[in-house]
Amino acid sequence: MTAPQPPGYDDVFLGASTAVPLPADGRVVRELTYVHFTVLLDPARRLAVATGVNIDGAQLRELDRSDDWRLDPRVDADEQVGADVYAANDLDRGHLVRRSDPVWGAPEVAEQANSDTFVYPNAAPQAAQFNQSMELWLGLEDYLLTHADTYDTKLSVFTAPVLAADDPPYRGVGIPRLFWKVAAWATGPEPGGEPQLAATGYVLDQTPQLDDIDLPDDGTRQVGDPPPLGPYRTFQVPITDIATLTGLDLGPLVAADRLLVPASTGVGPRDRWNRLHTTAEIRL
Repeated sequence: MTAPQPPGYDDVFLGASTAVPLPADGRVVRELTYVHFTVLLDPARRLAVATGVNIDGAQLRELDRSDDWRLDPRVDADEQVGADVYAANDLDRGHLVRRSDPVWGAPEVAEQANSDTFVYPNAAPQAAQFNQSMELWLGLEDYLLTHADTYDTKLSVFTAPVLAADDPPYRGVGIPRLFWKVAAWATGPEPGGEPQLAATGYVLDQTPQLDDIDLPDDGTRQVGDPPPLGPYRTFQVPITDIATLTGLDLGPLVAADRLLVPASTGVGPRDRWNRLHTTAEIRL
């Protein structure tokens, strides 16, 4: 008898419908549900194309790390990046759904959620320095949850690497240069009305650090050229730009974006990205 699957990410957790973004081109993905989160795995790239997690700030629990990384037996091993890619190098298993985010609810539920985050479909290769030193990137959920506390102490967060066609190959896997994140929460509701969705989007780049782990040159960048975004720079970006970068259908998240920017008038989209040095610079 097949064990029941955890329900995963809840589309109506915020009261306003927010689904995990699907590829707009209809490419095949594997939907993997866990406690309070879902991973959409691209079997061709062996990495997640999107993840979604529900965070209930009023019920969060502090639990120890397990670090028991493992393959998900529900999909073939050759459809997910496993331990071999991370062995004897400077790559970290970078959590996509942050370990602490789904760890809420009853003790046994929180324990399972904590364990669930250590499956390889919920990881992406990150340069070790990138993963360990980006307090701003890793702290975005905390900051936004505090903001959302004014309303409902609930947050839904979507995160994944940008799976670009020219990502540098390493041990049979394209190593992502960029990572994206969209956080959503509900405001209101107005008297007699429905909750209103609010969202913000972010991009972070690890391009400069990939050179430090001896990835082969993919020929697209000459030695000495500046990286596209610079080292470890975090940007708040229009969510519509994330849709363009990723090829994902971000649905109502685009209209809910709190970053107001003028329509592009022939200027590259990155020229309207808001570089962040601290959370105080986030536009909400």
